[in-house]
Amino acid sequence: MLLMLLCIQAVVQVPVVSEATLAPPQNIHVDKWLLTWTPATEERDVIYTVQYHRLGTKVWKDVPVCKQTSFNSCNVTLIRDESEFGCVMLRVRAERHGLTSKSVNACSRNGDSCSPEVSLTARPGSLTVNLSRNNSIALENGDNVEHKVYYGKDGEPLQQKYKKGISSVTIKKLEEGQRYCVKVQYVQLDEPVGPESCIQCEVIPVSRQQLTQTNVIVAVVVVVFVSFLITGMAYVLLFRHQRIKQWLQPPCEIPEHFLLEAPPGHHPCSYASSVSDEHCDIISFIE
Repeated sequence: MLLMLLCIQAVVQVPVVSEATLAPPQNIHVDKWLLTWTPATEERDVIYTVQYHRLGTKVWKDVPVCKQTSFNSCNVTLIRDESEFGCVMLRVRAERHGLTSKSVNACSRNGDSCSPEVSLTARPGSLTVNLSRNNSIALENGDNVEHKVYYGKDGEPLQQKYKKGISSVTIKKLEEGQRYCVKVQYVQLDEPVGPESCIQCEVIPVSRQQLTQTNVIVAVVVVVFVSFLITGMAYVLLFRHQRIKQWLQPPCEIPEHFLLEAPPGHHPCSYASSVSDEHCDIISFIE
């Protein structure tokens, strides 16, 4: 009996658990220390809290001016000024009627002193991630600040490719014609320094050799198809033309009034001229 009651209670509580979720904010970007995001739901009374943590600590703290705000933006310049190198990690969560969504990290659109400036160059079979080290934290710390590059096919989890002390990363052996995405983050002693760059994607172009092979295959297929088509048409026209004519010939029926019957007691040949010596017969069938 007790087991049955527990099962009933678990079934009843399932909808409650599924309903007790709140969608997190989306498109969380930071540009010149202005943090913006997009609501994930059209429900009212949703508020947002922005959090940060400084380099060297993993404790997340609320940004005082952006705690439980109904706005979709927050200026975090004061937090930057209080941090070492002006670098902080940022994230945002949504709250509504006691429900709290998961926190989502912000990304940097255009790069700054704490986030790498990234551009992509796609070539057949490879993708070059161009990285700029012309910022204060990279210049002051030299090789102690490294690039952490993530890449993968569009729609799949991004893999990590780690490179140190260089201004660009070339990812090779990529599938041509596929779309790949990349994001980059500065790390110091394996710890993130600032927001990662926002994800960028490029399609890997197809090499000329592969295009030539594809064109050859297409041309061969077309030639074979046309050859079979011409051969089939020639066979039909040369050896099956009589049957085709029979198929195309419309049915022929002689109307009833076409055949004239002679009056009773008269032979049809009696209508012929008595002077004529021609011999006449009765037509019984017309083809």
